Parts: sequence; C-alpha cells; structure tokens
Amino acid sequence: MRDDLKVFARLLGLSRRYWGWMALGALLSSVTVLANISLLAVAGWFLAAMAVAGAAGLLINYFLPAALIRLFAILRAGGRYLERLVTHEATFRLLSELRVWFYERLEPLAPARLQLYRGSDLLSRIQSDIDTLHHAYLRVLVPVLVGVIAVAVVATVLSVYNSRIALLVLSLLLVAGVAMPLIMRHAGDRSGAWVVETRAALRATLVDSVQGMGELRVYGAAQRQAQQIEHLTRRINAEQMRLSRLSGVSEGSVALCASFAMWGTLLIAITLVSSGALQPPELPMLALLVLASFEAVGPLPLAFQKLGETFAAARRVFELVDAQPQIAAVHTPSPRPLDSSLTLRGVRLRYDNQGPWALDGLDLDLAAGKCVAVVGPTGAGKSSIVRVAIRFWEYQEGEIRLGGHDLRSYRPEDVRELIAVVSQDTHLFNTTILENLRIAAPGADEEAIIRAAQTAQIQDFIAGLPQGYGTYVGEAGVRLSAGQARRIAIARALLKDAPILLLDEPTENLDPQTEQAVLEAIDRLMAGRTVLLITHKLGVLHNRVDEILVLERGRIVERGTHSELMRGGGRYAHYQDYLVEIRESR
Repeated sequence: MRDDLKVFARLLGLSRRYWGWMALGALLSSVTVLANISLLAVAGWFLAAMAVAGAAGLLINYFLPAALIRLFAILRAGGRYLERLVTHEATFRLLSELRVWFYERLEPLAPARLQLYRGSDLLSRIQSDIDTLHHAYLRVLVPVLVGVIAVAVVATVLSVYNSRIALLVLSLLLVAGVAMPLIMRHAGDRSGAWVVETRAALRATLVDSVQGMGELRVYGAAQRQAQQIEHLTRRINAEQMRLSRLSGVSEGSVALCASFAMWGTLLIAITLVSSGALQPPELPMLALLVLASFEAVGPLPLAFQKLGETFAAARRVFELVDAQPQIAAVHTPSPRPLDSSLTLRGVRLRYDNQGPWALDGLDLDLAAGKCVAVVGPTGAGKSSIVRVAIRFWEYQEGEIRLGGHDLRSYRPEDVRELIAVVSQDTHLFNTTILENLRIAAPGADEEAIIRAAQTAQIQDFIAGLPQGYGTYVGEAGVRLSAGQARRIAIARALLKDAPILLLDEPTENLDPQTEQAVLEAIDRLMAGRTVLLITHKLGVLHNRVDEILVLERGRIVERGTHSELMRGGGRYAHYQDYLVEIRESR
C-alpha cells in the first residue's frame, strides 16, 4: 500500500501543470452530480405536493418548483458537457506531455540501457502504458473529489431533516464509496498487473511475428509462434473475464447499498410523517434524494479496481525513466576540436561486468584527413570501436581523444555532430524519403538534398519514383532494397557534413553489382574527411586506405599498409584461412 501511494503521488506530481484543469473538472462534475440529486429530490416533492394539493383542493405555488426543475436540468446537462470537455481535454494534454517527457528520458538511455528491451516493448510502454495512466486522473482523482463534496453536501442536507437518516445514509455511502473501492482494489490488483504484462508480451510477440515471418517459416517455427500468441490471448481473456465479474459485483454492491439506504430512509421517514415531524411530500423527496446520492460514489469501486492495472503500467514507465544513462551528462560546453583526429589509448570495454572484454587495451591512431581500415572476423570488436567513439557505450578503461580533447569532455550530442556513421544496419523511418534524409540536417534546402542524393548515386532512382522524394519507404525501409537504403544513409552523411566518418561494414550483405555502386558513392563521401573503415572484405580496401589494422578479440594484432602486411606473411596475408581458424576456435 505504501508503494502504491508513492506511485500515485508521483503521478499527481507529473500532472502539476494541470491541477487547475482537474479542479475545474471536479467542480463541474460536482455541480452536475448535485444538480441531478436536486432534480430528482425537487421533482419527487413537486409531484407529491401536486397530488396532495389536488386531492385536498388546495392552491400550490407551481412556478418556483417548476423553475428549479428546469434550472437543475440545465445545470445537469450543461455541467456534464463542460465537465467532459474540461477533464478529457486536460487528460489528453497530459498524456501527450507524458509521452514527450518519457521520450526525453528514454533517448539518453539508448542503446546501452535499452539493450535488454525489445522495440515492441518500448512501444507498448510509450503508447499503451501511458494511455493506461489516464485512469489515475480521469477515473480516480476527479471522482474521489466529487464523491467527497457530494457526500458532505448530502449528509448535511439530510441532517437538517433527521440525524438518524443522515447517519444511515452516510454509513452506506461510506460502504459503497470507501469499503467497496478498497475491496475491489485488493481483488483486482493481481489481475490488473497481469493484464498489463501479458498485453505487453502479446504486443511484442505479434510485432516479432510480423517482422520475422520469413525467418519463422524458414525454420518451421510459425506454428509454435501462433500457439504462443493464442496462449497469451487466452490469458488476457481469462483475466479480463475475472475483472468483468468483479465489475459486476461492485456495481451490484453499490446498487444494493443504494436500495438499503432508500428503504431505511423510507422506514424512518414514514414514522416521522405519521408523527407530523415531516410533511407527506417530503417523504418521496428524501427517498429520491438518497437514491440519487449514490451516483456520487458509483464510479469509485470500478475506478479502484483498475488501479492495479494503472499502477502496473506506471511502474513499467518509471522503471525506464529511473534508469541511469550509461553515458554521464556533460553540463559544461564542449571544447572546440583542434582538428578531426581520433585517438584511442589502452581502451577496454565490456558490455556487462561478467562478460568478456569486447575491446581489450585497444590502441588506434586516426590522424586528421587519413583513412584507416580495421579488419577482423565477426565478434572481434570492430563495431565496438564505433559504439565508444560516438558515445553510445561507456568504456571502462583507457582514454579516447577527439580533436585533441578528452572524449568525455564533450557533450554526447556534440560528439555525434562531429562524427557521421554509415553502417550495414541502416534504419529508415516509416515516412518519406525526404523526411528520412532531413533527419541528418533538418534545415537542408532542396538544392542541398538533391546534391547529396546525386553524390550518393541515389538521385536517379528517387526521381524515377511516382512520388519522388515524397515516396514512403515503409516500416524499416521495407520498400527499398538494401543497396538503396545504404545509399540513402550515405546521402544522410553527406548532408550532415561531419569531419569524421565511420564506415561500419557498409557493403555487407550486398550483391556484387550493388556493392560496386555503393563503393562509388562511399568514395565520394570519403573525400576530404577523416575515415575509419571497418570491414572484413579485403576488396573494399584497395587503394582506399592509408593503414590497415587487424583486430582479434579486442586487440590489434597486426598493422601496416596492404603491401607491408602481405609481405609480412601474417594474419592479413592469410586472411581467409585466418577467418576459418577464428570461427573454429569459437
């Protein structure tokens, strides 16, 4: 319970900017509920008074109660409309702000702190889980405030007529508005949490199934994946069915309390009418007032039942928000680089405390304007060099200097302004080619974009499309070939115009013809830049690099020019045999 209160208090803290909206929504909702209670009470008195006056042949003031009925009817309808308008507007604004807040805290965690999370799970947290948080504001906070106000007013009014009626109704209102919500909160806690977790797992499984359908069919795992989806669906349905039964119990309990309150009020009021302490028209007025007053507490059991789901979603959101970025924030201005050099001295990196060293005392000198190649088998640590250089991962030992200054003295975003990366895993967003290019330079004009596309040898392809630069590339660029996506990445790097260029297996998984086209684009991209070329294809290195480094298990085992390494007869000279040997040793 204490942990739940902390979570709820934190959710309220996030809504601080909208407390005024919430207060206005609670006020309008209170007016609506009290207007409805008053409408039924006055209508009951009016009908009974008209009947008594008609039977006795007496005159009655018709205009005042009729005017009150019209007033309360207008307040009820208008208040309900305004209350929904205000509370929903505030909630939607808040959810929108929460998504931005969540993303701003998520971005510094990538990729080091997010490696254990699937993309579909992150999407579920930023979409479904944050959507679930609206229960805390719309279905708990406002209804609780309305319930407190309405119960206090009803109890005060009833006490004017009779203290026993007031005590009876107040007791049953507390049962329906306090005891039942707490019971439903406890009963629905486990199911609500399971629904959130299972829904996230189902979403992740569905996304994985769609994106990996080809691999699932190739390996004969599609049926097993379908069974997993069916299992998760049945589990969600079972928990939702349990929650639905609890909802029925809570609604029935509130209705039962309302019935007991009304009949108890009638029994007491009848004796009061018989003794002359109450007028006959006041009997139906009190009965309808008591019955209508339970509208104020009716939503609370269901709202508290959903708190388990809300708190589970909130904890999933806070779990990521509270994670510490691996790369510490730099609050001072970044130094001005003296040149475009990149130097690594004794750098050691591993991805977890118990794992092997991905980089183990690495020394690398990338002088300004030079092109250095790093070759080695998969797992040798080639891509790890890129990750530490662009501040995606923190290295544990050694020193890296960028432009003559300690890499850690730069702000991470400033480092990535100085370094452009073209890799084999080119990520394209599900938007137009133009928007995918402008990610590198949001202010780039049309002329600059076309010039970059021409240099990357992708302009003719884009111009031949029916929508040109307005063509949507699909999820993860599915509508483009690997070579086209790679050349768009090269065009991005050209638009970015960074002085240092890191090429991480840029021709991997390309057919020979496409590889040649990409290499021609890369040659144009490399001109005038400091370049680190990572590959295990020796043909890519021909006449392109000043020095070649051979990497094995995070260490440089050979270095020199192509001719020097071939004359030396070492690893590089027997590179294909070397690859086979390393794979077999693993």
